[in-house]
Amino acid sequence: MTLSAGKLARPTQAVILAGGRGTRMRPLTNARPKPMVEFHGRPFLEYLIELLRGQGFERVLLLLGYLPEVIEDHFGDGRRFGVEIDYSRSAPDDLTVSRIQLVRERIEATFLLMYCDNYWPMRIDRMWERYRALGAPAMVTVYSNKDGYRPGKDSVRVDERGFVEVFDRKRTTPGLGGVEISYAILQRSVLELLPERDELVEQALYPRLAERRELAAYVTDHRYYSVGSLERLATAERFLARRPAVILDRDGVLNRRPPQARYVTRPEQFEWLPGALKALALLHDAGFRAIVVSNQAGVARGAMTRPDLDAVNERMRREAAAAGGAIEAVYCCTHDWDAGCECRKPAPGMLFQAQRDFDLDLTRTPFIGDDARDRQAADAAGCPSVLVADDHTLLDAVEALVAERVEATAR
Repeated sequence: MTLSAGKLARPTQAVILAGGRGTRMRPLTNARPKPMVEFHGRPFLEYLIELLRGQGFERVLLLLGYLPEVIEDHFGDGRRFGVEIDYSRSAPDDLTVSRIQLVRERIEATFLLMYCDNYWPMRIDRMWERYRALGAPAMVTVYSNKDGYRPGKDSVRVDERGFVEVFDRKRTTPGLGGVEISYAILQRSVLELLPERDELVEQALYPRLAERRELAAYVTDHRYYSVGSLERLATAERFLARRPAVILDRDGVLNRRPPQARYVTRPEQFEWLPGALKALALLHDAGFRAIVVSNQAGVARGAMTRPDLDAVNERMRREAAAAGGAIEAVYCCTHDWDAGCECRKPAPGMLFQAQRDFDLDLTRTPFIGDDARDRQAADAAGCPSVLVADDHTLLDAVEALVAERVEATAR
């Protein structure tokens, strides 16, 4: 089963599986379904609906089972959330194949399938581009799990072309490397492969598609956040707090960039650019975290030691604090230019490390740099980016960001 890319229309309907009892979340789910557990005064499902609306989805079909009226009473027809919401009810103990079979005729030709308990900051434009390029009728989103965020939960093996070779929910196959988190783009036609017996849709459908070489993968290093178990609520709480943050390059943004192939090797060589300290103070006053990421190949090339680099960064942080700012973390890639690492920009590894350490939503976290590598790293991580120059300084960029946040908060 292959697709003609020219005939495809980007999905505008999301189907959300939201019927389970949420037993691992008790006692929080004694009187409400798990997607209605609240974070910062809003149910988890509301964050998902907001994400879908922001990504251009127009219709949401919620497949309910346990305490469906709690969800229906809160969301109604979806009008106040900016989308059209429809519902299907089935028994609380039904599995997901039966829930989907019940609404097959209401599902559009191309749709997004989601679990109700995972939040991942989807970029549907990028997902759709990959889906069309690979030409498979189905594509799941896979968290790479390189950092062991979900130990023992790897369930897929993805080949070099980007197709799922193996989907093993029991996790017994050797060489698995990645966690399937749904956010799946599907053609309705693949639902014909579902069995008549009731089981979990991912167990019933995805292994068969993988065997037929019809299951693509969108692999991401950006963590996802869950309301699936009590022990994961604290990280979800931090993530959904959405404390604003800015990621900054160092040389050429905060301080004068040394000549090519030269480095700031001693604290006294660090020279602030005009307005940079004021920009950091403005960020701090406005509640933004400031995080620095910097290529520093001078360590690998013998121009300085790691302690030399640490001394430079310590002076930078100390003087930022004295001026009313705060640099919460500094990440440096000390590998050589051609080391092939995942952290040296334009690779996005340092941005993803900051994401994990601070539970950032990178789609909401601007990266401010001064050259093409910075923009490429931001793009690879899914960050909005800003480049500074002599006629558009860090202070100019920060003033615009803070004004934008003030305006958004006032709305």
